[in-house]
Amino acid sequence: MRKHGLAVAGICVLLLAGTACSDTKADGGGGQSTPGASTSQSNTPGASSTPDASSTPSESAAASIAVVPAKGATSVQPDKPVTVTTTAGKLTAITLKDDDGDKVTGSFNTDKTQWTSQPQLKPGASYTVSGSAEGTDGATVPISSTFKTLKASKSLKASVVPLNGETVGVALPIQIFWNNPVKDRAAVEKRLSVKTSVPVDGSWHWVNSNQVNYRPKNYWPAGTKVTVNIDTQGVNAGNNTWGTSGRTIAFSIGKSVVSNVNVKTHTMTVRINGKLARTIPITAGKDGFTTRSGVKVIMEKFTVKRMDAATVGLKPGDPEYYNIPDVKWAQRVTSSGEFIHGAPWSSGSQGSANVSHGCVGMSLKDAQWFFNQTLRGDPVIVTGTTRHMEPGNGWTDWNTTWAAYKAGSALS
Repeated sequence: MRKHGLAVAGICVLLLAGTACSDTKADGGGGQSTPGASTSQSNTPGASSTPDASSTPSESAAASIAVVPAKGATSVQPDKPVTVTTTAGKLTAITLKDDDGDKVTGSFNTDKTQWTSQPQLKPGASYTVSGSAEGTDGATVPISSTFKTLKASKSLKASVVPLNGETVGVALPIQIFWNNPVKDRAAVEKRLSVKTSVPVDGSWHWVNSNQVNYRPKNYWPAGTKVTVNIDTQGVNAGNNTWGTSGRTIAFSIGKSVVSNVNVKTHTMTVRINGKLARTIPITAGKDGFTTRSGVKVIMEKFTVKRMDAATVGLKPGDPEYYNIPDVKWAQRVTSSGEFIHGAPWSSGSQGSANVSHGCVGMSLKDAQWFFNQTLRGDPVIVTGTTRHMEPGNGWTDWNTTWAAYKAGSALS
């Protein structure tokens, strides 16, 4: 009986020893686990390993590391954060790089037991997680893991108005043009931000799935510094279209130049920083070529511009056809072809009659002075006609009420 009891005890010891030496394997959809502490695997794919609820880490234990996504994972969504977690001790250094060597920013929690990346991975890229952790036993544990992000069917990239470093007028709307349509506008808009050197109340407004604009409630304050952050790398725009890059645009607002054209009185008043600077005699569109009323914004500036009536549908032989190769001091205010420019051929009508084909004409002297005062983005407010600006015929953001403009945000 005594020998039999000893035999049973021996078997128990062997069973316990076998349990203590078993190795826990990482779930294929979960995180990398580094031995050093007791762990139990989650049944949820993508979840990192966690300590067994029935065990308590000893005061002296090796760091146990879990990385999400799992080592060797493929088709990882670029808009999901990467996490590195230790269940004992603390993380000492974490680096996340793509195959081009570009780093992904991230941050530690307060006690440095977890590091979380920004959700801005590149689609179709390979990533390496590296670093180290220190357990409560004082030993350093190296960290190394690799994974790949899914490939995008289409990329999302941005073209922007204004240019980086440009000084613009007080009415210029920020305009972002996407190379592919955006289905999930809210997801993309969350990645857009505007910072200003003085407080400004503004809103994004989706023109269509390929364009989103931003303007303040009122004109930009003169002298404001503006930074636009397009943080769209890794964003899911829908239809397997993913942001492949981000960019930052910084620009400045110049002095305030606000002009008012009164078609009925044939005058244009120009106010600079709120003070009347000049009243200019003008001529505007005649019958059949009525100048549009509304808030226009200077889009382009040309010291010399060819103006050909063929661009507005008139053909050679038509009595109204014209082709002037050297129109001076021309500033575009509509996409359809309205300009403010020097017009010496209509000097006898300036200040008294409307004889143009829709443009606002003035003397060469006044046109040059006005050209030298303005910037791309300065407003020109036209009144006195029943023909109004069509949405999208130029930079027409200011012809929409503030309430309607804000309603055009995907986050409103």
